[in-house]
Amino acid sequence: MVRVRSSLAELPAYVPGRKAPGAAALASNESPYGLLPGVAGRLAELAGGVSRYPDMGATALVRAIAAHHGVEPDRIAVGAGSSEVCGQLLHSVVGPGDEVVFGWRSFEAYPILTAVAGGTAVKIPLRDHTLDLDAMAAAVTGRTRLVFVCNPNNPTSTAVGERALRDFADRVPQDVLIVVDEAYREYADPERVPDALGLLGDRPNVVVLRTFSKAYALAGLRVGYCVAPMEIAAQVRKTQVPFSVSALAQEAAVVALGECPEVARRAALTVAEREGTALRLRALGFEVPQSQANFVWLPLAGDSADFARHCLDGKVVVRPFLGEGVRVTIGLPEENDAFLALAATWRG
Repeated sequence: MVRVRSSLAELPAYVPGRKAPGAAALASNESPYGLLPGVAGRLAELAGGVSRYPDMGATALVRAIAAHHGVEPDRIAVGAGSSEVCGQLLHSVVGPGDEVVFGWRSFEAYPILTAVAGGTAVKIPLRDHTLDLDAMAAAVTGRTRLVFVCNPNNPTSTAVGERALRDFADRVPQDVLIVVDEAYREYADPERVPDALGLLGDRPNVVVLRTFSKAYALAGLRVGYCVAPMEIAAQVRKTQVPFSVSALAQEAAVVALGECPEVARRAALTVAEREGTALRLRALGFEVPQSQANFVWLPLAGDSADFARHCLDGKVVVRPFLGEGVRVTIGLPEENDAFLALAATWRG
């Protein structure tokens, strides 16, 4: 029998949000509003060209992202969603025996991708459902090569502020890569949650991750990117799977960047629904941490599975993390109302 790597033999596979026919899909943090208008039209025009390989360097997309952020194109690296870019970053700096530090619970792919890269995951417990940056900084050792900071944090929805993030970056040695994962940036209050690119983007060991899967509504096309120091971005591009970002995905992302006002309008709708949903949940007696994302977190601990089953029985799919909590994506108003009606009838 072929022997697989021992570090992978016991590694659980990534678990996506569940789908159920006829049910409201509130498990995967997707945008509920469909494709942006310009994107839908452009994809229809391009559908006949997918028999050809895409531009491996994603030249037009890289230039558009660079212009959007006001940086040089050499600082951009793309991948099939920010999860692939996480893997590219890990493969760029992590080897066998190296450590990767992150809060836990956080993005489920971090420990999986760390093990695939041959590294050792160092999970630091959250404090009040929020990243404990002091404990994360204290966990950095001579073996640490990378630290993930998911801000806002998935799945707990919370975020750390400007002072805490700057102080953390000051404490981490410059030979350790800090990756600030901002997949949910568009839903965060800019007065309370810093833009890591503006705050830390000039540092030689800081990389900022973004995605088109959430606010830009391209989850099915898989486009993510990082803004990094030029020498880091060059290494990240080397580790990308060839042609992983399809031609349709590249074109759609370029068009989506040109529709920022509509993206902001939709994000504002989601934020308003998020705040109303959280308020009603608290009135029902649920604990709901302050969310800065397009979902809310219910720390139901041992009741998480029962609550998720109750919702599924009522044709609403949410995302349980067994023994910890339930993540509920903010959907359309009628979907949120259906979820709240189920929450009101649950008896934990």
